[in-house]
Amino acid sequence: MKYYSPERKAALLKMLLPPLNLTVAEICRREGVSDVSMYLWRKTASQQGNKVPEDTVLSDKWSAEARFAAVLETAPLTQLELGEYCRRNGLYPEQLNAWRQACISGQEAVQAQKMADHEQTRKDKKRILELERDLRRKDAALAETAALLVLRKKLNDYWGTDGEDN
Repeated sequence: MKYYSPERKAALLKMLLPPLNLTVAEICRREGVSDVSMYLWRKTASQQGNKVPEDTVLSDKWSAEARFAAVLETAPLTQLELGEYCRRNGLYPEQLNAWRQACISGQEAVQAQKMADHEQTRKDKKRILELERDLRRKDAALAETAALLVLRKKLNDYWGTDGEDN
């Protein structure tokens, strides 16, 4: 088991912080330190009140809600404030711009879908009216045919002709 001086531990923990923002795995690979040791040192430093980053989710793995919240939160910020926000959250301004465009295009897609749904609804209503009109016409024709058959039967009964066509 290797012994690491407190200065060495502090230097390794400092690599976790900005501007380097290295992950524990990267530091372990670079420096040849056990990942268990790094996690232990990070935990003890955190308990002592020192600033050390926690395990953060990579910005690529953020949920859609978190991305949308980040876009909303950064919308009113100036470039300087935006840069500070990005450093604090481990993001790049380009990522936020891409997320913003995705939100906009998503909204455009929603609007286009609404328009398509509205158009489809209008076409469906028109088709329903045509079918109802056709049904009423056929219903009337059927009623007329039934009336003619009943009338023919009554006439045949009256004149006494059974099933003979004249």
